[in-house]
Amino acid sequence: MGTHDILCPIDFSETSTHALGYAVEMASLYKVNIRLLNVMSLPNVAPDFGIVINGPTEQFQDPEAYANDKIKQIVAEVREQMPRGLMVHTNVRSGGVVEQILEEADEQKVGMIVIASNGLTGLSHLLNPNVAEAIANQAKCPVLVVK
Repeated sequence: MGTHDILCPIDFSETSTHALGYAVEMASLYKVNIRLLNVMSLPNVAPDFGIVINGPTEQFQDPEAYANDKIKQIVAEVREQMPRGLMVHTNVRSGGVVEQILEEADEQKVGMIVIASNGLTGLSHLLNPNVAEAIANQAKCPVLVVK
């Protein structure tokens, strides 16, 4: 892995926060920086379909501002855990989640991706795209998938 940063995609869920803990441990061990990435990918549904999306209303009204605010909170917490001299870089991108994570990893030449698994099995696994699995299969660098 050398001196390359660790990329940790975050979606502000409990599982991505758990994966971030591993990313901090790995960054501390290898003495490298962390890159936090949030990909804005809102569901493509019209409100008249009767689908209810739970979450803070500001998340849907101004998703970029919401993501930036959440990342600032996370950065403050992560910096307290990181050894002195190591940095926490952030980026918010929009588009397809898998594509944006892979692009970020390539553009920033990261040494490792630490990503959370949604932990689905059986029929749920077949019906829902598994981002962590796609990243592990397509990334050019090592990937640590955290349950």
